[in-house]
Amino acid sequence: MEAILRIAAVYFFLMLLLRVSGHRTLTDLSTFDFVLLLVISELVQQAVVSRDPSLTNAAVLCATLVGLDIALGHVKQRWPRAARWVEGMPILLVEHGRPLAAAMRRERIDESDILAAARISRGLERMDQIRYAVLESTGGISIVPEDASSSARHAPSASTAAP
Repeated sequence: MEAILRIAAVYFFLMLLLRVSGHRTLTDLSTFDFVLLLVISELVQQAVVSRDPSLTNAAVLCATLVGLDIALGHVKQRWPRAARWVEGMPILLVEHGRPLAAAMRRERIDESDILAAARISRGLERMDQIRYAVLESTGGISIVPEDASSSARHAPSASTAAP
């Protein structure tokens, strides 16, 4: 019975804490958000199954971590350079249908990853249908499709084709 009460207390405390911290905490996870969730899960696990009876200690530590995450969010808003350092910058992977091999190699992404993202997000099937593919700081790949007018500019014209 004690374990049930402890997990219920932790559950309601975390629900309240995450509600107070705002929607930003629950959107696309940055590296720091992911680490925050891992550490909170370890603190909660210790509070629920440990012989240490202090739920208060776990609650204070979790609140401190979420507070630090909120403070870091404010720092990133105020100083864009800090945001670039903390979360990284988006990285261009494809430009006008041409894969940028050095960037893809550095980020360990291959063409099949990009094409999968293009199919899922835009219904595109070929690399030449992609204007830009960008690896976002959250780890997702954003796809900007070529439009019909720009596709015509980048496609070989009939007048330059060999007879």
